[in-house]
Amino acid sequence: MKDTHHDVAPQAEAMIITEGLGKSVTDSTGTLQILHDVNLVFPARQTAAIVGASGSGKSTLLSILAGLDTPTQGTVRLAREDLFALDEDRRAALRAARTGFVFQNFQLLASLTALENVMLPLELAGRRNARQLAAEMLQRVGLSARLHQYPKVLSGGEQQRVALARAFVVQPQVLFADEPTGSLDFATGQAVMELMLQLNAELGTTLIMVTHDRALAARCAMQVRIEAGRVAEVTP
Repeated sequence: MKDTHHDVAPQAEAMIITEGLGKSVTDSTGTLQILHDVNLVFPARQTAAIVGASGSGKSTLLSILAGLDTPTQGTVRLAREDLFALDEDRRAALRAARTGFVFQNFQLLASLTALENVMLPLELAGRRNARQLAAEMLQRVGLSARLHQYPKVLSGGEQQRVALARAFVVQPQVLFADEPTGSLDFATGQAVMELMLQLNAELGTTLIMVTHDRALAARCAMQVRIEAGRVAEVTP
């Protein structure tokens, strides 16, 4: 199934809608079309996995959905806001208010402790009880004994749990995850996967992730398969 509009839920219940989304880049060798006419609906409070071969365009799609990259054509509506009708400052404010991010390489700040890393988005949002909320979230992810440790002394699994705590502590409407278990061994990845899905269910977040992990993708209610920049299949 290619180049069709995949309405998996009524638009009133949608968290993210893309219409005619395209992305191309041009250099001295010509123009490369990365995404072609992507039309998708991501329902609120649902889990979705974007899957496909390396180079298929799935990470580019995730970046555009999150407003971190800009499309060449088409629109993205996040919570009914047209992302790319906003200027960069307003788009950044919308991301800060409504979204969270988890990355393969954790992206923790090395100069901050686990507690300070989780406090950071709360402090940026002006939350006065940032320390308390961050400590409570770190306790929920099993790191209450590691609050004052710096990332360099934490294991990969512990760093990813700090990253999950940082993402979920603001209770985002949407969590974007790019290969969240990609740099972890199998057992640690399984534990992080369970924790991420548990937190997501508890907080009612819309979770959209890119993953090569078939087991993780199978746990999601919706799977979007990208082939050569096009939506090849959406299940269910």
